[in-house]
Amino acid sequence: MSARRLDENTVTKLVAEAVAAPSMHNAQPWRFRFDIGEGLLRMYADLTRAMPRSDPGNRALHLGCGAALFNLRVAAAHAGLVPEIRLLPEPQDPLLLAAVHLDSPTARSPQHEQDDLERLHPAIRDRHTSRHPFADKDIPEDVRVALRDAASQEGAALHFPGPWHIETLLELVQDAEDRDALDPVAREDLDRWTRLGPEADIAVDGVPEYAFGPRRRDGKAPVRDFAGRRPVADRGTTAFEHTPQLAVLSTPGDGPADWLRAGQALEHVLLEATLADLATSLTSHALEEPDLRTLTRDPVSGTGHVQMVLRLGYGPRGPATPRRPVADVLDFVRPGAG
Repeated sequence: MSARRLDENTVTKLVAEAVAAPSMHNAQPWRFRFDIGEGLLRMYADLTRAMPRSDPGNRALHLGCGAALFNLRVAAAHAGLVPEIRLLPEPQDPLLLAAVHLDSPTARSPQHEQDDLERLHPAIRDRHTSRHPFADKDIPEDVRVALRDAASQEGAALHFPGPWHIETLLELVQDAEDRDALDPVAREDLDRWTRLGPEADIAVDGVPEYAFGPRRRDGKAPVRDFAGRRPVADRGTTAFEHTPQLAVLSTPGDGPADWLRAGQALEHVLLEATLADLATSLTSHALEEPDLRTLTRDPVSGTGHVQMVLRLGYGPRGPATPRRPVADVLDFVRPGAG
């Protein structure tokens, strides 16, 4: 069996679905390069979109790129392709995060795995971050099992904390918010990646004001206020849930490869949740401070490195946030090019 030659239109469509993935403050910190002669797609970190204050080690950047890589796998399965993926294939080039043969003749993927990925395909476009209140309705155990399994398939663990742990997580988020309020420098990354007024209507990245959601009047849901003290027209305030349903995503290790796997696990969980009619949002505020991040671990096991805290529930899915044109993130290398 030989790999088929992929045309530029097919690769463009695959990357368009890959970049529908979430990333911190919707910075979209990725670039892709497709070598037509090799049939190889390379994904790079775009450090011009890094966040030196909130993510100095680029952990969250890797998570976002990992999420895009998982979307690429789903899109490839939908197109009938079997990708072969190598994470961090060139140690001397740390910006090269993954190399993907989109239809490798040597790749082996059981049909049920391909079918499972393809099943998630409709959720790529339906998944949106929701910063709205969720209903006071428990997530069924069978759905929780499916979400745990989704994380496990990617080498991560998803834990649904009990009441005591949830209270700890909420206190840590509040601690992070208090620190930001006392340190004007702390909001630099957030201010850079929020889009207010007319800018929101033409934005291709960042979080536009129409995606901020209402201000929280009461309730305990950990929802970051992207506006801060800046006025946003017609935003309003409302009550959020008092008992938020949270999930903690963790990995055994805590290096770049682990972060990329965590990003794939995160997107796998989010797409599975979307198919289950759950609304989702991500809570990374307490993870941006090293001392607070350590305290987010499961107090019972005390193991694993927390990569993301998810808020799940039943409610509005939130609006789609903007994406850069594929032409801005994808380059083609043609045979004979220098």
